Amino acid sequence: MFEYEFMRQAFIASTFIAITAGIVGVFVVSRNMSFLSHTLSEIGFAGASFGILVGISPLAGMILFTIVSSIAVGSLSSESSRREASISAISSLFIGLGILFLSLSSESSSYATNILFGSIVGISAKEVQQLVILAVVVIAVFIIFYKPLSFDSFDHIGARAAGLKTRLLSIAFLVTLALSVSIGAQIVGSLLVFVLLTLPGATAKYLVHTIPKLLMVSVGLSLVGVWLGLYLAFVTNWPVTFFISSFEVLAYFCGLTYKNWKLNH
Repeated sequence: MFEYEFMRQAFIASTFIAITAGIVGVFVVSRNMSFLSHTLSEIGFAGASFGILVGISPLAGMILFTIVSSIAVGSLSSESSRREASISAISSLFIGLGILFLSLSSESSSYATNILFGSIVGISAKEVQQLVILAVVVIAVFIIFYKPLSFDSFDHIGARAAGLKTRLLSIAFLVTLALSVSIGAQIVGSLLVFVLLTLPGATAKYLVHTIPKLLMVSVGLSLVGVWLGLYLAFVTNWPVTFFISSFEVLAYFCGLTYKNWKLNH
């Protein structure tokens, strides 16, 4: 399998994508932003489509749209009912914009398929370099802000009482979330990138309880999911997204079953 250049590139890219998604996912779950990650994936679809329309790379368009939108959407009303209704409306708008941008562009429908479902096996060496750089940036931000971000994510009231700049931390997190959506979409597509950004972190919460362990389990589940997905896709010629999402969903329900078993014993 590794005798093929495209598979080597795919494994390098997917490894960095999985590490990034696994780290970010823990904080997405702890900050109750799973719904926002789903919305950003749809906004990313519009951004990638816009990039194709204006002649820039889909990744650049996706980053532009998700960063701006993540900050805007994250600043909506703190009332959950109003926030969710607003996010649903924004999500619907950007799906429509994405379809419009693609219809106005001169590219074939294969571009839409790549954006929606990913195209990791066709990724170039240059695109791998871009993804690795973005992933390193995201990981570096989390290393730098690890302690205050963990405090704010798992005890927001305490963080505010301690005088932390929670507003700045929130913006930093939203930007890294936007970058993670753009990175992860390259392997599972904008349609299912939220799978990598939510399920490994949610599964880890059922298995362990300290932040370092949460991060290790979440990253581990992400890595196993993408590596297994790539291998099975190579063997069967089925879409890699199917295998990744299936594994993460199965792992999630196994984690949920384990938690329920522990509660009853």
